Amino acid sequence: MTRSTLSPAPLPGPTLEMVLPVSGMTCASCVNRIERFLDRAEGVAQSSVNLATERATVHYDPARIDRSGIVAAIESAGYGVPVEAAATSAAAGTADDPLERARAAERRALLRDAVAATAIGLAMMVAMLWPGGLPWPMERVNVWLLAPATFVQFVLGRRFLVAAWRGLRHVDLTMDTLVSMGTLAAYGYSVALTLLPETAMAAGLRLETYFDSAAVIIGLVLLGRWLEARAKGQAAGAIGALLRLSPITARVLRDGGELDVPVEQVRVGDLVRVRPGDRVPVDGVVIDGASAVDESMLTGESIPVEKAPGDQVTGATLNASGAFVLRAERVGQDTTLAQIVRLVEQAQGSKAPIQRLADAITARFVPVVVLIALGAFAGWMLFGPEPRLPMGLSSAIAVLIIACPCAMGLATPTAIMVGTGKGALAGILIRDGAALESAQRVTTVVLDKTGTITSGKPSVIQVVVLEGPVPDERELLRLVGSVERLSEHPLAESIVRRAFEEHAELPTARDFVATAGGGVRAIVDGRRVLIGSERLLRAAGVPMPRLNSLADHAAAQGYTPVMVAIDGEPAGLLALADTAKPHATEAISALGQAGLSVLMITGDRAAVAVAIAAKVGIAPDRVLAEARPHEKANRIAELQAAGARVAMVGDGINDAPALAQADVGIAIGTGADVALEASDITLVGDDLRAVATAVRLSRATMRTIRQNLAWAFGYNLLLIPVAAGALFPFTGWLLSPALAAAAMALSSVSVVTNSLRLRRFRVS
Repeated sequence: MTRSTLSPAPLPGPTLEMVLPVSGMTCASCVNRIERFLDRAEGVAQSSVNLATERATVHYDPARIDRSGIVAAIESAGYGVPVEAAATSAAAGTADDPLERARAAERRALLRDAVAATAIGLAMMVAMLWPGGLPWPMERVNVWLLAPATFVQFVLGRRFLVAAWRGLRHVDLTMDTLVSMGTLAAYGYSVALTLLPETAMAAGLRLETYFDSAAVIIGLVLLGRWLEARAKGQAAGAIGALLRLSPITARVLRDGGELDVPVEQVRVGDLVRVRPGDRVPVDGVVIDGASAVDESMLTGESIPVEKAPGDQVTGATLNASGAFVLRAERVGQDTTLAQIVRLVEQAQGSKAPIQRLADAITARFVPVVVLIALGAFAGWMLFGPEPRLPMGLSSAIAVLIIACPCAMGLATPTAIMVGTGKGALAGILIRDGAALESAQRVTTVVLDKTGTITSGKPSVIQVVVLEGPVPDERELLRLVGSVERLSEHPLAESIVRRAFEEHAELPTARDFVATAGGGVRAIVDGRRVLIGSERLLRAAGVPMPRLNSLADHAAAQGYTPVMVAIDGEPAGLLALADTAKPHATEAISALGQAGLSVLMITGDRAAVAVAIAAKVGIAPDRVLAEARPHEKANRIAELQAAGARVAMVGDGINDAPALAQADVGIAIGTGADVALEASDITLVGDDLRAVATAVRLSRATMRTIRQNLAWAFGYNLLLIPVAAGALFPFTGWLLSPALAAAAMALSSVSVVTNSLRLRRFRVS
């Protein structure tokens, strides 16, 4: 599978992944610096730092570096690792998460300081602009303003100064550098006027200070960061929403009684009673009772699913009616919900290839802004009208303050965070940002048949016994059922179920061998049993004329024929019927409406494949039948060579090569684990309509990212020259530093807010 990478080549040998929270980041320049320090650390293969999630994902060689070394690399860049909130913690993403508590405390501090700084700044502004003027000389008013201005600059604005100094120690300039330079310039100029009024007046300067502007700038920037942090918290809400579905306690049957225990204390093998209205606490299998379970949190399907002894149930699903007892099979971090949370966090912390543009620009952005500010000041001093110094200083401050690398740094990750979170809540798990970006370019969707278009649970319609190896249908089913018990193929379950209808017990098969895309063979009671396709039996030297005639007749009726040979002789045939999923036709229609070309691929016979395709709206010339696993992958490669961007949708082990070959592999979540490992997108349920939804969501997310980047770049390209005074010769307009601060604060908030619009994306 073709996947983009933004990181250095990995180290030889196995590497591990570590995800750490990072504190102190304020803009994309911070991200670049942390990644640079991590990538230079001995033993780090690659790193990715996400400004929106405030996490660093590090792939490293455990033989050469450990957690303390990785933390040291982050700290050497000037940032901190406040707490380690494991991605799979039961509290992660909730109010009990230590990292979330720290973020909540930081948001409160930002709001408190923002309100205080803005209030002080506005009060000073009112004092300086009082109608008719104050009854005291300006030099005395400036002295009175010095104390509150100093408090705002060095107490409420301390975070900017500390972060800027930290960056300068490493020869790095960040957003904090711009804010610190701008406010210190305004504050320093004002202090000079306040402490040396005679000298200032002798130089022809008016005693108008910028104390109010510096304070308002700090207040507005803090307010912008509070709004940004609040919006980022909303963008990351999907994980918390998922985790809130998990119950807190479970009713466990122990020592002859029932005991309510924290869900974390449930052990594998425990018997757990689930009452009507309860959420299922862990993954398990029903052993007693029956009920209907609402699995919409996994599949998006609101109709409850009937559960009886032997059926699997999933933690966090809702027991709609009835009561049952389950045996716990997966608990803690092994539950389906925990795995979904891990996948969502992995996706939200990833980068899309489109972010390379923003990363490349922000790496040089702040130094360029500083040069532009110095150039603006010099231009005013050389060519500007009087009073040159105040106007030049005001323009330079406005340039420093209005520049916003934050917007560029947040443009991509916030959209990915909201988009992947929205998908997760709809049962669509997107592996990473690269998969999300690839999905929006898909032009062709290739659908596997069995288990994807069809239910994958066919039934045996007919059993035909040929004269020779076995005497009757019952004996044929006994031998075939014994072999198929060991197979994972979707057809095997139906055959075994039919065999058990005839026999209470089946003998044990030995020397079992499965041929991908062909069939299975084994020895039962000393007899060589071969089950599968014409190709497999013919290769084994089995005479085929009678079997082919039976198979053609079954296929013409839309049945799937399964041929059987025993001891090298044709023994009979089983005809199975598999029906299309309830929403398959609607799903394929939705894909067509999205402008996608749809093909069906299967290892089944052509007649059966065409019959199923016709029922769901796929034309016969769009059917690829009798394709073995490597042939599926080769066919996808041919489509790609012809210019198609291919998404492969499948659910079985036979689909893994094709899933890996496709530009985007989409696995049905009820399928084999190997298929999920090979996929970019996993559909937790088996509703094919989610394929079109995944493509639409990808397109919507990438559209939002492009809007964000256009706004972030356009904002800076347009307003930095305005702040420098480009419009002054034509209009007399000069942007005040306070307005520049307001514009800067709103720019990053607007990017996050635009990303939040994805929460309104309609799944159906």
